[in-house]
Amino acid sequence: MSSKPAFLTIQGLHKQFGSFTALDQVSLDIQAGELVCLLGPSGCGKTTLLRCIAGLQQADQGVIVMAGRDITHLPPQQRDYGILFQSYALFPNLTVAQNIGYGLSPRKNLASQVRQRVSEMLDLVGLSGSENKYPAQLSGGQQQRVALARALAPSPSLLLLDEPMSALDAQVRERLRIELRALQKQLSITTLMVTHDQEEAMVMADRIAVMDKGRLVQFDRPQALYRAPADPFVAGFIGEANWLPFTPLHDCSVLVERVRLDLGHEAPNSAGRLFIRPENIRVLDTNNPANNTNTFLADIVDGVFLGRHYKLTLRPEGMDGLTVQAIVNPEQGDRLLDPLAARRCRIQLPSEALHAHH
Repeated sequence: MSSKPAFLTIQGLHKQFGSFTALDQVSLDIQAGELVCLLGPSGCGKTTLLRCIAGLQQADQGVIVMAGRDITHLPPQQRDYGILFQSYALFPNLTVAQNIGYGLSPRKNLASQVRQRVSEMLDLVGLSGSENKYPAQLSGGQQQRVALARALAPSPSLLLLDEPMSALDAQVRERLRIELRALQKQLSITTLMVTHDQEEAMVMADRIAVMDKGRLVQFDRPQALYRAPADPFVAGFIGEANWLPFTPLHDCSVLVERVRLDLGHEAPNSAGRLFIRPENIRVLDTNNPANNTNTFLADIVDGVFLGRHYKLTLRPEGMDGLTVQAIVNPEQGDRLLDPLAARRCRIQLPSEALHAHH
């Protein structure tokens, strides 16, 4: 991504819990000011990786370098980071101001400086005037803002976020995502965030590190992960995908059941599965001429209205029982699913949208 040295470098991190491998030789470079999401299913190692970076757990092997300094074996308090957990972890018996000022050492800061910093932090997270309230008097979203202000108060070089919004309801979570991303950009603070929510990662991250079974599977920009997933796991975990088993032919085409599909490039030399996103399937009316590549008739099995679009389940002719899902706009969906319509359409699978995986 950049020719500059990385701000945070993780090299060959390995962690075992008995016979269970939590981290399997994970290496990652994160640039200064970047927001990186660690994304993956439960138990994939993302929280273990975050805890190793924070010094809350020690890796069995590997090196962690931050701003040119080897922090692999340093205690947490010497690592210069702020951390935010999903549980907020606020002290219920302390006021908002006391919670935010908790990490500011009174030895290094005069009481007036602490008060000023607390006031700046409350302003930053949009909670000015709440200094004297207690956590129980705040909503979940407000409590998470206080926890964020507390993490940022000592001006750390690195912000670590462990599923920070998973305990909030959907609307609050959506709003807080946008606010947190805007704040991260404003402060230009290097941020590493753990999430299992693919939409959260896509909305917030500069780059996403997809993890599975302790391994780093792919590390790239959201657009690249979505459009060119490295393997079926990434393709299935980020977004929705259609999978079509194929056998190769001798040119740039493959056979899916009885249907020949042109890939637009040399076909693999062994059988595998084709991957195509639902929104990349073009749905045409049956009277549309069939002179385009990879175009054939399909039966409309089902259609679900989702507000901004319909999701159609289609059974392509010649694919012997296989179904695919496609996205169409509301007007086209209304027309195709009209009770008087023939429940047939013509579909095109564009060559450039077909990706072969073994």
